[in-house]
Amino acid sequence: MDTRQLKTLIAISTHGTFSKAADVVHLTASAVSQQVQALEQELGIVMFERSSRPPRLTSQGLQIIEMAKDILRLEEDTKASLRGDRIAGTLMLGSVRTSGLSLLPRTISQMRIEYPEVKVNLRVGLSSQLIADVAGGRLDAAVVAEHTGFTPALRWSPFLKEPLLIIAPKGMATADPIKMLNTLPFVRFRSAVPLANLIDTEISRLGVVTNDVAEIDTIGSIVTCVRHGLGISVVPHVALEEPEGRELTRLPFGNPQVTRQIGIVERTRSPRGEIIRRLHEVLAQLCGPHGVPRLVSPQD
Repeated sequence: MDTRQLKTLIAISTHGTFSKAADVVHLTASAVSQQVQALEQELGIVMFERSSRPPRLTSQGLQIIEMAKDILRLEEDTKASLRGDRIAGTLMLGSVRTSGLSLLPRTISQMRIEYPEVKVNLRVGLSSQLIADVAGGRLDAAVVAEHTGFTPALRWSPFLKEPLLIIAPKGMATADPIKMLNTLPFVRFRSAVPLANLIDTEISRLGVVTNDVAEIDTIGSIVTCVRHGLGISVVPHVALEEPEGRELTRLPFGNPQVTRQIGIVERTRSPRGEIIRRLHEVLAQLCGPHGVPRLVSPQD
């Protein structure tokens, strides 16, 4: 097994056919087929179902694709480390959806200017899966909410501590947040994420019984519904940074006002440590008064 075979295999997976992959890796289609056959013989498996057109990856083939990506990224990191250059290659980054509303795209754009040799591959998902992918080396880092159960091999550094706010269309709000929550139509954030649990827990602690008119699993959609007069809701401050959120009435949520933290989880020993530290700095700067500086640790 060599990296040329692995690059060819990934090209087939990405582009769908042996012939298209051949153009990408600058080989003939027959040479691509020979590389695949040699790799199958070496591993003792069948990676493609050849009775279909184009050939489909088998379950074992899909496993080899993931392995190939890990090996090639390790090769890239090793070469960069030996050159003394750790800010090149691909940064595999994950994020929960609420953080990806505006902060992360703006941050990635700024990082692209500062580090033109770095390609950012962004994946959006649930906190639990993103944390597992960081621990397993499938992601370099992930932007997730404050979480329990981080292993000693992982480090979580908050870059944002933001308040939660009750939002309402202009004209619907009153001066009493508790009265609003008890009487006005309520758009509930329903999702298997810590933020939804945080909101529900505080509503219950306040003794509020909401008049739910909708249950929605994305914060951006909730802001849109409130802006169009469907009801009131509770969202984090970051969700209101876009122009469409600035016209809404806002009141503190909770007594005392509830806040949540968002941070970056990474492995304690990571070849991407330098660029992850800079990523944290940019995110904290873009968070303005709610930004949290990164604490210096022995690994920094």
